Amino acid sequence: FDWPLFWTFLRPQLLALSAAVVLALGAALLNVRIPVLLGQLVDVVARCARGHVQTYLREVRRPALRLLAVYCLQGLLTFGYIALLARVGEQVAGNMRKALFSTLLRQEVVFFDATRTGQLVARLTADIQDFKSSFKLTISQVSPAISWASPVTAGCFVSLYLLSPKLTGLLLLALPALVGTGAVIGAFLRSLSRQAQEQVAKATVVADEALGNVRTVRAFAMEEQQAGLFCAEVDRAGRLSEQLGLGIAAFQGLSNLALNGIVLGTIFIGGSLMAGDQLSPGDLMSFLVASQTVQRSGQGPVVVRGLSAGARVFELLRLEPLVPLHGGVSIPAHSLRGHICFNHVSFSYPTRPGYPVLTDFSLTLPPGQTVAIVGPSGGGKSTVAALLERFYEPTAGTITLDGHNIAGLDPSWLRGQVIGFISQEPVLFGTTIMENIRFGKPGASDAEVYEAARLANADSFIRSFPEGYDTVVGERGTALSGGQKQRIAIARALLKDPAVLILDEATSALDAQAERAVQEALDRAATGRTVLLIAHRLSTIRGAHLIAVLARGRLAEAGTHEELVRRGGLYAELIRQQ
Repeated sequence: FDWPLFWTFLRPQLLALSAAVVLALGAALLNVRIPVLLGQLVDVVARCARGHVQTYLREVRRPALRLLAVYCLQGLLTFGYIALLARVGEQVAGNMRKALFSTLLRQEVVFFDATRTGQLVARLTADIQDFKSSFKLTISQVSPAISWASPVTAGCFVSLYLLSPKLTGLLLLALPALVGTGAVIGAFLRSLSRQAQEQVAKATVVADEALGNVRTVRAFAMEEQQAGLFCAEVDRAGRLSEQLGLGIAAFQGLSNLALNGIVLGTIFIGGSLMAGDQLSPGDLMSFLVASQTVQRSGQGPVVVRGLSAGARVFELLRLEPLVPLHGGVSIPAHSLRGHICFNHVSFSYPTRPGYPVLTDFSLTLPPGQTVAIVGPSGGGKSTVAALLERFYEPTAGTITLDGHNIAGLDPSWLRGQVIGFISQEPVLFGTTIMENIRFGKPGASDAEVYEAARLANADSFIRSFPEGYDTVVGERGTALSGGQKQRIAIARALLKDPAVLILDEATSALDAQAERAVQEALDRAATGRTVLLIAHRLSTIRGAHLIAVLARGRLAEAGTHEELVRRGGLYAELIRQQ
């Protein structure tokens, strides 16, 4: 558990937390006083029961009213510290969620290649919720280790000692054994809790993927298979949780046995002391009530779950991206030309380090020209686009923009202002068309959005909807056709007026009519820009200024369409195959 990192979230809430602790200490001090007052009341009742019935109401009134006043004050203090703790807990949990989400968004793409989304969602939601519950409980109930070392508990033991030194000595002999046993069992339960939470996260991953891709599941009639897979993961999580439950049950059972043993021992020894007139009935009652403060350790399992959940969250919060989102130089807009060079670039995906995707790849994209990359599937075409976007860093070689190594450029400036990216399967968010287009430039005016949509051949079909630009596209744009989604994605890319445009097989998944509309929009978008065009359909790249043919990660040949056809090489073979 990362205590220094936790302190950074706790520090802004220190004033409210301090007030809550003061109120909790006040309530605890009253808890020390309550057994004494209760004992006095019991002594009065016992004395009256021995024959002074006529004076019962008069004698019982004063101790009863004192006890009632203390109960009322304790209730007010309890309300105060629980209300403050609720505020502190929600603020800490909210800030942790915000920080974790921001940290995740800053991670490089390779992190998401290796980590499943459902696991991250589980840490953002369930783990932080468990930690919040544990935190609030720990402060309000006070964990055993802190409780037994606190001044209030010290005062409680002083009160116990004044009531009966012998009983207090026996209690002090028993407590270290309870603390030591609880610490050992608690460490084991934390480990088991962590395993159970990780397995629940795996089940969440399966559900997230199946529900997020429900059309694919339905298309292949895989509902039962996915349900079976989810059930298997849930069963594994259930078995681990059952083991955790057994551990908690054993811990709770042993705790109850020990605590009840303390009560029984107190009554047995206290009875002997009463028989010898060394202890009154009220003192014995006071001692029994005061000694029950150790039962706070019964909340240990909740604290265990919270600590293991918090540790999982802090692991992610400590992650630092290999490529920071900000930092580096930017080229002034008036001198930005869009001249791109790949210089002897080699690359392997970090998740497959022994499999080279690009080997000694060199290519130049002149300013304002369209360069197409073609080749067999798996040849590394999309990887070239990913490297230019700095989704990954080359294993060897450099990539330059106007003579500047992009490794030294500000990544946010490069992606946000220089490069426009349009993929084969555009991703839209479940909001309005207006907001989806404005995603490319959050500060854009409505007029700028309309103009970008017009350039992308999207304005007419958008205005045909009853809600126009306020139409909600549904999750991932499911309410739109493929061609409509693609044109909205083009408008989004054009809105920021990029100097470089990457088209990653942007028309390969469309029918002929949609392709014509999208291709017209792409041709208009490419005017005056440096364009990197990646395509399977060779008919879409005939007009490119340069065509580079990739095969097995290497540049096999390059030239115009006519030049490559005349050479009769790999490009000519691809033409014949289509």
